[in-house]
Amino acid sequence: LKSGIDILVGTPGRIKDHIQNSKLELSSVKHVVLDEVDHMLDMGFADQVEEILAFAYKKGSENNPQTLLFSATCPRWVYDVAKKYMRDEYEQIDLIGKKTQRTAMTVEHLAIQCRSSQRAGVLGDIIQVYSGSHGRTIVFCETKKEANELAMNASLKQDAQSLHGDIPQKQREITLKGFRDGVFEVLIATNVAARGLDIPEVDLVIQCSPPK
Repeated sequence: LKSGIDILVGTPGRIKDHIQNSKLELSSVKHVVLDEVDHMLDMGFADQVEEILAFAYKKGSENNPQTLLFSATCPRWVYDVAKKYMRDEYEQIDLIGKKTQRTAMTVEHLAIQCRSSQRAGVLGDIIQVYSGSHGRTIVFCETKKEANELAMNASLKQDAQSLHGDIPQKQREITLKGFRDGVFEVLIATNVAARGLDIPEVDLVIQCSPPK
């Protein structure tokens, strides 16, 4: 930061800290990108985002930064709030259109009902049938405890490791590399820890319970 940078990527809290500590100066910013804008403009982050943008925007100025907002979901309120930061002639680009339930044509979706006490056994069978001994599977869980317990459950015939927020970053990177390289076949992760994973050649994805 001291020697000057072209692009800064950060969470609102950390960026705000640097501004308040006089380590970051935003008056010459040319582009502002808000990723996952529905979360960024939600109540939890909106105030922080507004404070940060106030350093880069001058009301009514033609020289304000170009603003780019990205989100998988854009409720109406997102557009209403976004207008505060965008020029009057802003463009809206919709890659989904009316196909709000569209999913990949090559993916088959199945729902299986079972008691929670039977879940580990059913998971073991599903993985064996759909992924085999050498295919790769990602299992999503709601809690860290559930991820740990499943990873150690004898019902899973393949090698499994867990991934969640309590695991140190260095170990997480080792675990992900091992999964990518085929060292073990089943990755059991919490939804938060697994967000944004890009791992090709995964044969099977299992959601342990309906997403909330």
